[in-house]
Amino acid sequence: MAHWRIPLSDLDLGREEQEAVARVVGSGWLTLGPEVRAFEEAFAAFCGADRASCVSSGTAALHLACLGLGVTTGVEVIVPSLTFVASANAVALAGGRPVFAEALGPHDLTLDPEDVERRVTPATRGVMCVHYGGFACRMDDLLAICERHGLFLIEDAAHAPGGLWEGRALGSIGDAGCFSFFGNKNMTTGEGGMVLARDAAVLDRVNQLRSHGMTSMSWERFSGHAAAYEVDGVGYNYRPSELTGALGRVQLDKLQGNNARRMSLLDRYRERVRHMPQAHMPFDDRRGTAHIAVLLVERPELRDPLRRALAGDGIQTSVHYQPAHLFRHYREEHGYGEGDLPVTEDLSRRAVTLPLYATMTTEQVDEVCGSIESFLAAAPGAASSRAR
Repeated sequence: MAHWRIPLSDLDLGREEQEAVARVVGSGWLTLGPEVRAFEEAFAAFCGADRASCVSSGTAALHLACLGLGVTTGVEVIVPSLTFVASANAVALAGGRPVFAEALGPHDLTLDPEDVERRVTPATRGVMCVHYGGFACRMDDLLAICERHGLFLIEDAAHAPGGLWEGRALGSIGDAGCFSFFGNKNMTTGEGGMVLARDAAVLDRVNQLRSHGMTSMSWERFSGHAAAYEVDGVGYNYRPSELTGALGRVQLDKLQGNNARRMSLLDRYRERVRHMPQAHMPFDDRRGTAHIAVLLVERPELRDPLRRALAGDGIQTSVHYQPAHLFRHYREEHGYGEGDLPVTEDLSRRAVTLPLYATMTTEQVDEVCGSIESFLAAAPGAASSRAR
């Protein structure tokens, strides 16, 4: 990352995190134990939930939520294609079939409820929505569809810890909510994830499945709360470490302040981009957790040259996301192809993810925008776009 003058993302880690890690190392207990339990309790309280289950990654959270809600062979779950592939993979790992649905369009990149309803079949058992960029999906519509058809709703809230919909925490609204604490997220433990669930029995199953299907954990036996364990079914090694719990508690304390800082930086991007005739930013003036800053250029042929120009200026960019339905696995195993989801495919060809992180400066945002303006001013069609 050192060669990027302005990286795509960066971390807010300091003395508090160092002290938390040192405390765990000094304790001599590194696997799932009291630090994880304290983090689970703090995170659940932050989201207004009764309980939470910490796991080894956001993908593990999604996988276990699918299993806890009964996804198995022959079950279909409708998922967005404009998301990280883990959303769909989690359904497949549980034995189900992900059915891809469209994004709403250039001003809202979340799941299109009307397209979701069109894709419901007798095999459909649930919907997974993604709060893209930290902006809430159209929850009223999705909840109504799920109630109408008897479906569960999983919220992939990897972008959205601390986000709200009608005063309720994102991730706490559907039947299950899943979070990621990967290194580029608004709060990070390096790796790690969290599951919330409306039904206590679902979370009980998640807790058991995360550790080989065992009925008690090593810490419970070490601390005298259990003498042995049983295995009621095949499970997984999706346990988090005590380092995850300790880092998570510190990062959670910083989350609201860092989300507010990210949102202020995104507002600065929006202000500058409004004057660019060949580009715009989705979600308009909506408030959210501002996980990523996505620019949509007017024409697909501008996207890659813009990214190369920014790279030449030492500015890292990315694309969120390549359409999941067009990855080789889903083309070859599930029969998807070009043109199946035209809205999503068009958005993906025009999207550029710009640098955004809590420790970024306003001056860096202005520098990124200056580079974009310079490129667009010289791009073919610039004069005609200004005239419109």
